[in-house]
Amino acid sequence: MIVLTVLPSSVRVDFRSLRYPGVISADTMPGGGTTDYALTIFHDALSTKHHVCYLRPDTRLPMMYVDDTLRATVDFLAVSSQQLSMRTYNVSAFSFTPHELAAHIRNYLSYSISHSRDCAADQWPEVFDDSRAQQDWGWQPRYDVDLMCDTMMQALLPKYSGSQVVEAMEK
Repeated sequence: MIVLTVLPSSVRVDFRSLRYPGVISADTMPGGGTTDYALTIFHDALSTKHHVCYLRPDTRLPMMYVDDTLRATVDFLAVSSQQLSMRTYNVSAFSFTPHELAAHIRNYLSYSISHSRDCAADQWPEVFDDSRAQQDWGWQPRYDVDLMCDTMMQALLPKYSGSQVVEAMEK
């Protein structure tokens, strides 16, 4: 920000930024972050039918499917600067707990809980307030939890087609 304050007033800088929640995608493997349980649970459902979660079952965190993340970014950059009342916006789609996500994919999965990361996750917001993004540039997610779960399972099933879990599901 210091750089922006020393520029001559004749120089116009269109500074914008988005704050994303945990991003869910079938195209990447989990990297070990706190929100990566939401990726790992799908892989575990299709490979072993068991997931050990490092968060409490009621730990609610904001999430977003990758397609909404990309669309939000493109849409945000396309909006005229005059429409923006702020320079930094939250975008989000949904929030869920490990228990709620497991319930969405319950027919594929059993799970248990371990509490190794609750301290970090307890300090995070449960929901991102993206009302200003909705108001200023019309942000609306297309994916809800159900559509995200269906999309993830459809995308990951071919990757696990040889596993005993998937073969048993197909019978």
